Amino acid sequence: MITVVLLGAGNVAQHLYTAFRNQELTKVVQCYNRKGIPIHKNQKKDTVTSDLSNLKEADLYILAISDDAIEEVSRALPFQNRLVVHTSGSVPMDAINDKNFRGVFYPLQTFSATKEVNFTNIPFCIEAESEKDETILKSLASQLSKKIYDINSDQRNVLHVAAVFVNNFTNHMFSLGNDICKENEVPFEILHPLIQETAKKIIEIEPDNAQTGPAIRNDIKTIDRHIDILKNESQKNIYKILTKAIQSKYGKEL
Repeated sequence: MITVVLLGAGNVAQHLYTAFRNQELTKVVQCYNRKGIPIHKNQKKDTVTSDLSNLKEADLYILAISDDAIEEVSRALPFQNRLVVHTSGSVPMDAINDKNFRGVFYPLQTFSATKEVNFTNIPFCIEAESEKDETILKSLASQLSKKIYDINSDQRNVLHVAAVFVNNFTNHMFSLGNDICKENEVPFEILHPLIQETAKKIIEIEPDNAQTGPAIRNDIKTIDRHIDILKNESQKNIYKILTKAIQSKYGKEL
């Protein structure tokens, strides 16, 4: 049995707590957040604290908190020589105060408060200072997911940059597409099958081989027509920048 204290009240903390509740080999013995509020509807109030000095003893302390708070909170922990990990994609492991054993337990996924998460296929990126601690983290991750990777801080930072491109930036493109549809009274749902096929395709083949569209075809007439259609200057600029980026990568010229 791995005992866990979970620090944080955001999306990652909430989803991890929900996932651990269903595991026989892991027990969340306590949660911490500044307001001392339960992060699950069935959580008992006596298992939540807002006082770091009242933290219970556990095998593992997971800092599922904002990146900026990791260093401060880890420094304020009222104990030493225990295993403390964070869940951040971009913060190095050594941001955790070295009075404790340090590690990273990073689930590479986007988490929303209202969307249920199935951890089975979510990659967990693991890092620790010792083989013993790495074994604990892998054991914990294996209860939730089939995909576990040894990833150091430099690699994880690169992964996080790539994740911003494939998730955050891509979602912004979806948002812009939705705006364009709304402005012209076209149902955005018409694009849903295209979005699904695009995501499915890049899992099956290299993204470079999946690229289509007027930019890679150097279809100047279509590109100009699209730019004329767009009324929002920000949308025009993004269209031009992405078109130029695609053509530059594939050796085309405007």
